[in-house]
Amino acid sequence: MERARRTLFLPEEPVALKSGMRRLIEESPEEGQRAVRDASFLAELLWEEWAERLGAAGMDYERFLEISRGYAEEIRLWIMGERPWDHCVAGLAGRVWRRMPERAAVAGGGL
Repeated sequence: MERARRTLFLPEEPVALKSGMRRLIEESPEEGQRAVRDASFLAELLWEEWAERLGAAGMDYERFLEISRGYAEEIRLWIMGERPWDHCVAGLAGRVWRRMPERAAVAGGGL
């Protein structure tokens, strides 16, 4: 996780996004959980920050979204205030790093 933290810029916490998602979960739990499992609300934001580096290393948005969806429970914990933003986003960055395409590692690439 530390290497990902050094190599992917960790953006400021999207406080309005977090509060909007929390409100959705509280007002409509089923819809809120569906949105969290989809993860695109957060993946789109992070992709804006990370696309250049991830793309250069061989990862496309669809793969990034798939990895983000696998991290949905941690995202939910951040939304509900049980995980700090930096822990959540650095954990996702580490997960992404560990799932980089082999060709990036073989080519001596990286983020």
